[in-house]
Amino acid sequence: MSRRTSTQSATERNASRSRPVLGLRDLNRALLERQLLLRRSKMSANEAIERLVGMQAQLPNSPYVGLWTRLDRFLPNDLASLIQNRRAVRIVLMRSTIHLVTARDCQALWPVVRLVLVRQLQHSEFGPKLAGVDMKALLKTGQALLEEKPRTLAMLAKPLGERWPNRDSRSLAYAVRSLVALVQIPPRGIWGESAQATLAPAESWLGRPLSRNSSPEKMILRYLAAFGPSTVADIQSWSGLSGLREIIEGLRPRLRTFCDECDRELFDIPGARLPDPKTPALPRFLPEYDNALLAHADRTRIIPHEHRTRVAIGSPTVLIDGFVRGTWKITRDRGAATLIVATFERLSSKDAVALRKEGAELLAFAAPGADTRKIQFTSAD
Repeated sequence: MSRRTSTQSATERNASRSRPVLGLRDLNRALLERQLLLRRSKMSANEAIERLVGMQAQLPNSPYVGLWTRLDRFLPNDLASLIQNRRAVRIVLMRSTIHLVTARDCQALWPVVRLVLVRQLQHSEFGPKLAGVDMKALLKTGQALLEEKPRTLAMLAKPLGERWPNRDSRSLAYAVRSLVALVQIPPRGIWGESAQATLAPAESWLGRPLSRNSSPEKMILRYLAAFGPSTVADIQSWSGLSGLREIIEGLRPRLRTFCDECDRELFDIPGARLPDPKTPALPRFLPEYDNALLAHADRTRIIPHEHRTRVAIGSPTVLIDGFVRGTWKITRDRGAATLIVATFERLSSKDAVALRKEGAELLAFAAPGADTRKIQFTSAD
């Protein structure tokens, strides 16, 4: 090791020691506070979606449950009306996954994550089948077809296949889906309705252009407000972007820093709340693919290390004292709706009572027309 390298390492170690250390419960309570999971908020659905920097939404009903668990007196129509009135949209964004975002965030975020979508397409099964295709012509043709009328991917693939008869039509359609900003239009995403994902260009659907700014700086600051304090790896894991270290170094004068118990540097925005780690956290039901569980490279701030193999990506989960302690699902049979809660460990009587109360409210929200509603506790073992 050179003398210079040794000196740099000593300097970094000294700087690390000078930063406040945040323990696991500090990070957990900060995440719950910023994700509106310590107490239900009175903000509107539109405000909450922007506060959360969107909600992952592969399953159409997940954002409804996610907002119900976060907002006071939330009703399905509070979100459905936003989608119907084009104030919120479902679109491929962070990590190349479907997100529900406000119209304003659709304009701002899609140009930032476009490189993620390009990379994902290149590494997908469709990438090799697109080699040699005139992508500019393909995207122009695909957008024109969707401007003509909204279409599903299958409906889009057919005329593209006729234009490029020697190419795989599904790959052509997927390229357009990935590289043109396309929203899934209602009734897709409307509570209680079922529909195929039908696509329309975001700019024409919203009646406004996308931002020309592809810099991730604002998105990083908003991420920290919603999920911080976080490492560079956390930010990259959430966004799908790579090589963010240099950009975050440029933001450093505008950020405050901490380190976790593993001596990893954490970044945060000034003034963001860090609740007392002893702050009580009532039971909460999180829907499938909730970003509170997916927004960090190290998820132990919300998924205990000992339970990590029990929580599959996309599982609807139960939070007890702020941490994942089980999973849940609702089954329906002949007019009866049953909430089945599978816990990973024995609950205290106090937690069991609180969880049952919260479960009854979830059933009333998710299955209001059921003749009977029951709650069943099981062991995940």
